[in-house]
Amino acid sequence: MLEGKVEKRKIDINEDLLSALKQMDKIDKKLLLVFDAEKFVNVLSVGDIQRAILENIPLGSPVKNILREKTRVAKQGESQSSIKEIMRENRIECMPVVDQNNNLVEILFWEDVFDKNEKISKSKLNLPVVIMAGGKGTRLKPLTNVIPKPLIPLGDNTIAEEIMNRFVDVGCSDFYLSVNYKAETIKHYFEQLNNNAYQMSYFQEEKPLGTAGSLFLIKDKIDTTFFVSNCDIIIDEDYSEILKYHQENKNELTIVSALKHYPIPYGTIKTGDKGGLTELIEKPELTFQINSGMYILEPHLLKEIPENDFFHITHLIEKLQKRKGKVGVFPVSEGSWTDIGEWDVYLDKINK
Repeated sequence: MLEGKVEKRKIDINEDLLSALKQMDKIDKKLLLVFDAEKFVNVLSVGDIQRAILENIPLGSPVKNILREKTRVAKQGESQSSIKEIMRENRIECMPVVDQNNNLVEILFWEDVFDKNEKISKSKLNLPVVIMAGGKGTRLKPLTNVIPKPLIPLGDNTIAEEIMNRFVDVGCSDFYLSVNYKAETIKHYFEQLNNNAYQMSYFQEEKPLGTAGSLFLIKDKIDTTFFVSNCDIIIDEDYSEILKYHQENKNELTIVSALKHYPIPYGTIKTGDKGGLTELIEKPELTFQINSGMYILEPHLLKEIPENDFFHITHLIEKLQKRKGKVGVFPVSEGSWTDIGEWDVYLDKINK
């Protein structure tokens, strides 16, 4: 079993960053083991790739270009109890064990060395979370004719609970729900749920106000950095890393982007002067950063939202850029973002 786990995580030092991201998504892990032929070289985390993207390093660059100079590994002969303590303190999901020549002799995986009930601890953020839950969910009709989108079942929970539980895991418990369509149904559900992990507040728009227009209703209720999430997206990411990026760069607003890959099933051609062929690329793949629907905002931005006017969050971003405000973009992999609002995605999710 251990060999199988290692093989799934192995990546050659000359593979590109895009291939590494896709491999992480495929095996649903955030860490790979980098080899040069059969020689263990280093580990590669999704954080390494995210930092590379933030530094405008192309996704076609080889893995070897972004490897850290220093990586925590265990030495052969160290006690397992000592290694376990290092893993626990540093939240390490797998620890390579190397000999004096840096040859890989063993890998300790979290799930193999810790009790199944002990999970990797997460940073506690304790920030407010706003969930935009007022839409009609037209993409999921006719189901949303009966059930409001936030309450559509997803496993043992609803979509809203799936989103909220991820924030609860990082110490966020103060939730504000923007409601409109079937608002009373949503309120009644959470009142009956009576979950002690949630502190629920509601603010209700009287007419559709766009993806950010209703936020003016809470301008006097939130006075700290806060998250905003659409009610049909799930982000599988370390939220503390997103917040760290936001704070270190002194952003007023941070957009969480998702990398989206689009293969072109044809050979593409580039031409120069008088139609002369300059480049022929067989079946290339285009990668874009798309708006995932999750954001981090500073509280003063709430006072920049017009009262009772239709106003999208993109309008707020444009307003910020015009006054030279700082807007940042934090990337996550395609597999870390799920748009539950699409029928095929929703059906795939509930059938897994």
